[in-house]
Amino acid sequence: MPDFAAIPKWINGQLGDRLPVSDRGLAYGDGVFETLRVVQGRPVLFDYHLERLQLGLQRLQIKHDWAALENEIMAYPGCQQDGVVKLLVTRGQGGRGYGTQNIQGPTRVFSWHELPVYPDSHYTHGISVYSCRQSLSANTSLAGLKHLNRLEQVMARQEWGDDYQEGLMLDGEGNVIEGVFSNLFVVQKGTLLTPDLKQSGVAGTMRRWLLECFAGSGYQVDVGQVTLQDIRLADEWFFCNSVYGIWPVRQWEDRTWIVGNITRQAQQWIKDRWQF
Repeated sequence: MPDFAAIPKWINGQLGDRLPVSDRGLAYGDGVFETLRVVQGRPVLFDYHLERLQLGLQRLQIKHDWAALENEIMAYPGCQQDGVVKLLVTRGQGGRGYGTQNIQGPTRVFSWHELPVYPDSHYTHGISVYSCRQSLSANTSLAGLKHLNRLEQVMARQEWGDDYQEGLMLDGEGNVIEGVFSNLFVVQKGTLLTPDLKQSGVAGTMRRWLLECFAGSGYQVDVGQVTLQDIRLADEWFFCNSVYGIWPVRQWEDRTWIVGNITRQAQQWIKDRWQF
């Protein structure tokens, strides 16, 4: 039996925890990553994560052998141990400058981490949300991807402390896009709204799964522009990601909410599927 108390990091399929200073992930954020929760020895939404990883590599034109990379991911011991696995792929090593000729790569970095422990109240009673001043850039080439340049999220996360559990991020036009590390759904009179992510934001795997669940259960879901006024008029709303599941919103600015029935239904779907 492997010692899961000390699951090693893999770099290019070998034990290791150091990268060359010439790696383009360090120099330029030139790469993509995925963060997977593992439950009962199986990664949650594994196929969706792999699809987004492949899409990101294709969009960035990072040369790779997908079959070999997928086999390497599936062989990583962390993908069989409950916790969180981070899969990071950069273009590889290269000299100074933005050109992508003569790159030695890609570089693959896999690491396992213990599951974060959140208070039960985040799930049962909801969270308090901060309105971030930092906005999200519009870029159709990168929108939806989990690329390595997360500086906007880093800057936004520095804006609040322990009084809040998530931050609301807008684009440059003032439209609601997502949380700092989550996607969001707003419910008005039984209809769900979730922001269109063609210009900004990350197309989360849990968001994708929930969209399919809502559609399959007969709910009306509108994917499009979401404004701050839509949130103010919401009957209920919640954040989601593939690590923690769903957090209902209890408080934002001067408004408060109780956890609604549609939010509870979505939480139940996740509990029935993965027991979290």
